[in-house]
Amino acid sequence: MKRSAAPVPADAAGELPAEQDGRKGKKQKDKKPKPELKPGFRGFSRRGGGRASYVEMPSEWRGTTVQVCGLWPFGAGSGTPMVGVPLGRELTTGAALCCDPISWFQRANLIHNPSALVLGKPGLGKSTLIRRMVVGLVGQGVFPMVLGDLKPDYVDLVRAMGGQIIKLGRGLGSLNVLDPGATADAAARLPEPARSKLIADAHGRRLNMVSALVTLLRGGPIADTERTVLNAALRVLDERHRGVPVLPDLIKVIDEGPERLRAVTLARGDEARYRAAVDPLHASLLGILDGPMGETFAHQTTTAIELDNPGGVCIDISGIDDSDAELQAAVLLACWSDGFGSIEVAHALADEGLEPQRHFFVVLDELWRVLRSGRGLVDRVDALTRLNRQRGTGQVMITHTMADLLSLSDRADRLKAKGFAERAGMVICGGLPQAEMAMVNEVVRMSSIEERMIVDWSTPPSWNPELKRDSEPPGRGRFLVKVGGRPGIPFKVELTSVEREVNDTNKRWTNSTTRPPAHTL
Repeated sequence: MKRSAAPVPADAAGELPAEQDGRKGKKQKDKKPKPELKPGFRGFSRRGGGRASYVEMPSEWRGTTVQVCGLWPFGAGSGTPMVGVPLGRELTTGAALCCDPISWFQRANLIHNPSALVLGKPGLGKSTLIRRMVVGLVGQGVFPMVLGDLKPDYVDLVRAMGGQIIKLGRGLGSLNVLDPGATADAAARLPEPARSKLIADAHGRRLNMVSALVTLLRGGPIADTERTVLNAALRVLDERHRGVPVLPDLIKVIDEGPERLRAVTLARGDEARYRAAVDPLHASLLGILDGPMGETFAHQTTTAIELDNPGGVCIDISGIDDSDAELQAAVLLACWSDGFGSIEVAHALADEGLEPQRHFFVVLDELWRVLRSGRGLVDRVDALTRLNRQRGTGQVMITHTMADLLSLSDRADRLKAKGFAERAGMVICGGLPQAEMAMVNEVVRMSSIEERMIVDWSTPPSWNPELKRDSEPPGRGRFLVKVGGRPGIPFKVELTSVEREVNDTNKRWTNSTTRPPAHTL
């Protein structure tokens, strides 16, 4: 029985060797050779063909149409805004996201108000996000102002940029709420109309600040008659006192009771009626000096804000213990008032051509601490934050949840606090619980997919038995930018190695012997 010959494999072109085509070496001259097969994008799949099992993605570079116009057809348009501070990459497409309240308002015209409200559970990177914005805006010539750093989260960053650090607290420094700051020197350089306006603004700011301190001490709003007495007393104090007055000087004026002050109380020469009108206010002011606020507000300001430092300013109030909630709220309000007063002076000089026009970026962190400290404080915050567009100032307000704004006891205060979020040019949401979604939707409309994404980011980290500690939370560094009813932009903050060195907010832990992982992104 004859054995059949083993089949001979075909070559790359699919043809048999000429000497083995079954015709004893006779060449096939009557047949045209087939064209050679071209390799695929991974190479030939045969032995020795060089086929690659994995093809790496090519490097991506981003630039403007002017910079990459010669790379056609390899250019691709971005689906996210490219104006502003680069924050990170969009989670679905990987495109870079550039975003900050000032750039989106001034250059991109994407928002109607240069402000942002940041919401998110603790430990998910809200402060890290704002630090990235601060770094990028400083590079654009914007002056950052962190008016009250409680943890502190921004001291290392501002110090690394060469900025000014001001410490406040018991034994650390004082802030005189009656100090007009740079107003006096600036007013001397201004013509009459601008001078009068600047002095009037400074007077109103001091009146509001003293009223806020009384409100904090009492836990309720100040009476209209008492506010009128304060207004008159401050004017008498300015006429009598040489130099910068302090709160004890104001108390002395009220105690003496000059005729101009008695007239607004309708005492009509009756000493008993005058004392009945001013005694509650007098007692409250004495309570400020002798109570937990006295050491901080009874003396002259130790360090004034300097606006000629391009690295910005950070007021460090981390020396105030969390148990002193009343003092923390009072110092935060005083810092905000002092900071916005300095901005007003800078703009007044710029309007007259005496100084260059400057833009400011104000960080108002831990907003919930002030709002919960007493009735009437929402009005003070509302007055500070309402006119940022006219002031040439971008601002960001940071709190944990919408419940912080809507859980106030007074209904009027709740509506005003809700207005903070409604007036914000953009709302940036980190991980939030499901219960927050209904309240967030009252301010910005979210789709079901966006809601599920934000709730998933709030999931606690899983336990890692190998490292004997929790893994990184799934929502750390992930945020969603919402502008009105537009679709949100989910992204993840990406830090450089230099930024990581100034983004450790768990120093008390990382400097210990146990050394758990630093709270960085």
